[in-house]
Amino acid sequence: MPLINKARSHSAVRGPDDLPRLRGAITAFFALDGFVFAGWVVRIPAIKEQTGASVSDLGLALLGVSAGAVITMTLTGRLCRRFGSHPVTVVCGILLALSVALPPLTHSAVALGLVLLVFGAAYGGINVAMNSAAVDLVTALRRPVMPSFHAAFSLGGMIGAGLGALVAGSLSPTRHLLALTVIGLLVTALAGRTLLSHEPPERGQSHTKHTPRRLDARTRGLVFVFGLIALCTAYGEGALADWGALHLEQDLRVHPGVAAAGYSCFALAMTIGRAGGTTLLERLGRTRTLVGGGATAATGMLLSALAPSVWAALLGFAITGLGLANIFPVAVERAGSLAGPGGVAIASTLGYGGMLLGPPAIGFMADWFSLPIALTSVTVLAALAALIGFGTRRAAVG
Repeated sequence: MPLINKARSHSAVRGPDDLPRLRGAITAFFALDGFVFAGWVVRIPAIKEQTGASVSDLGLALLGVSAGAVITMTLTGRLCRRFGSHPVTVVCGILLALSVALPPLTHSAVALGLVLLVFGAAYGGINVAMNSAAVDLVTALRRPVMPSFHAAFSLGGMIGAGLGALVAGSLSPTRHLLALTVIGLLVTALAGRTLLSHEPPERGQSHTKHTPRRLDARTRGLVFVFGLIALCTAYGEGALADWGALHLEQDLRVHPGVAAAGYSCFALAMTIGRAGGTTLLERLGRTRTLVGGGATAATGMLLSALAPSVWAALLGFAITGLGLANIFPVAVERAGSLAGPGGVAIASTLGYGGMLLGPPAIGFMADWFSLPIALTSVTVLAALAALIGFGTRRAAVG
């Protein structure tokens, strides 16, 4: 592994002047992750048509992303402990950029599923690696800046989706996703140079008392608890992404164009909430941020699900986005502070599992009851996240 050996031959972070550079580089990887993934998502319809896959075949093929991500997340935590989060982030960034160009080259659902397994592995890997790098930096900075990284991911996703929609009519999926590969490799080369020239900041550098604990039963239990909080949050994100527009169109009888604005309101509010997350955490602390965010999201989702008008529903989507914005970043940061990359891997895997669980769970409940009633499950889980956050107030110091 010459790349990793090269990284280790360089000096660790030398002082405060290096930390802003590291923060900028890690932020770039978060933005790239959201940008590339959103660019792929907007071309799914075109890829479906190209492969001739049925809806059910496409659904099975898309499971490749989920399977690859979940399998790789646990492995990446071990790789980060062995080689360091910085070189693993760079390697996963390269793999993510290269693998996003593969789906347009397939001509069957089976082949699509196989390449999506590779893409999902890169996606899951970079999520764990860059979050691990971010946790180390948060500790060194002694400021709760974790939400700012996730804000970059959200902003990158919005830009990727917007640009994808603009070029969908003029560029083929092959050219579009190949352009994402080029952009991804350029960003990885520029930001990766900073990561590879420094090892992660030593936790002792921050003079903080929050150092990773040995993974005894109590520590592992706390990590799983924070992972459960992440799951509750990601469940809501997945549910709104897949069912929000249908709720507006089917239950409130609005135009499809207006219905599409529902998720946009949610995503924009989440981005804004994460951009202000550091200030919020500094003023309120982790516990109040978790509890207040969960309560806010529960209120917003209840309004969205049971709203009598489209404007009330859109307002509810925005309130939900603001509430959920900082819960996932705080949960992952706490898990990482407790158990290092392994903690990030556990929390990320549980959180990703919640995002996968949300859409099908909502679908089953909608069949049994109705879609508005099914969406209130997001309210229940957001409230549960708030209760768990209050219960872990001693572990979530502040």
